[in-house]
Amino acid sequence: MRAVEIRSGFGLENLVLVDRAEPTVGPGQVKVRVRATSLNYRDYRTVQGTYNPRMALPKVPLSDGAGDVVEVGPEVKSVRVGDRVAATFFQQWSDGPLPEGVNASALGGDLNGMLAEFVVLDEAGVIPFPTHLSHEEAACLPCAALTAWCALFEYRAIRPGQTVLVQGTGGVSVFATQFAKMAGARVVMVSGSDDKIARAKTLGVDHSINYRTTAKWGTEVRKWAESGTGAGGSVGGVDHVIEVGGTGTLGESLKAIRAGGVISMIGVLDGIAGEVAIGPILHKAVTIQGIFVGSRAMFTRMNAAISQHQLRPVVGMTYPMEQIRTALELMAGGGHFGKIVVRV
Repeated sequence: MRAVEIRSGFGLENLVLVDRAEPTVGPGQVKVRVRATSLNYRDYRTVQGTYNPRMALPKVPLSDGAGDVVEVGPEVKSVRVGDRVAATFFQQWSDGPLPEGVNASALGGDLNGMLAEFVVLDEAGVIPFPTHLSHEEAACLPCAALTAWCALFEYRAIRPGQTVLVQGTGGVSVFATQFAKMAGARVVMVSGSDDKIARAKTLGVDHSINYRTTAKWGTEVRKWAESGTGAGGSVGGVDHVIEVGGTGTLGESLKAIRAGGVISMIGVLDGIAGEVAIGPILHKAVTIQGIFVGSRAMFTRMNAAISQHQLRPVVGMTYPMEQIRTALELMAGGGHFGKIVVRV
């Protein structure tokens, strides 16, 4: 079978299209013919060696993928041949709180990922996806969609009329926009591209700010949130921030958040280390929660909501697997809107 490997070292130049032996199923396992995968910023960092420089090579990258079950092993009960399924990001997190050491069960990291024609996974490591979605759309769900879902609904659920701040137009931020609007919340977006801002408005974004022309956007976001629409605004700022920038944007997010609000820490696009003034966290009693994707049970609840509302992921660009380097370069440069999909 064909697959892509990080072969002899880290870096995009070391991604190689190879022939691998087709995997065989064992008890409790299923074989999936992968049809599509999608990119996350974690995948770029993994290939470059900045996510886990001690990761053993060679390795098949990409955590997210969807396909068709073509074979099941002994003792498999919940999955049948012909089922259309997505892989779960964590193969060993079924339900409950985040388990200790669960990162070792993440696809495209310690485990081989989805950028191969066939993969063998545990029965509990795949999940049927909503029937109205294509394989390309379903491949966007395991990481970005579930991360946004968990941030907004699994720990302190947003309510209709509340206000959510999203940063940029990558996969998590676009899914957060869709989910927030689905729940009846208002959304304000900060982005560095007027073209992307215009496109985001088609998703229902209520207000937008270009951070290249408004560097101190946190105060402007707070003012807009307080101004409200209709019955009134969110006093003191937004109710929830989807923080994908990291330390480089957290300071502005703290200006934008209201007292008692929630900041979901998700990404590190602008850095994982740096000076952050913690005064606003204390004085506003802000909750900062780390979001590390989610469990299979959370995935199931998200799929139910996606099905009920017939929500469709936003696929910005699609590439064949032979062009994985080009796809990752686009991811690194932030030139995408929504998700980048790679067909297998």
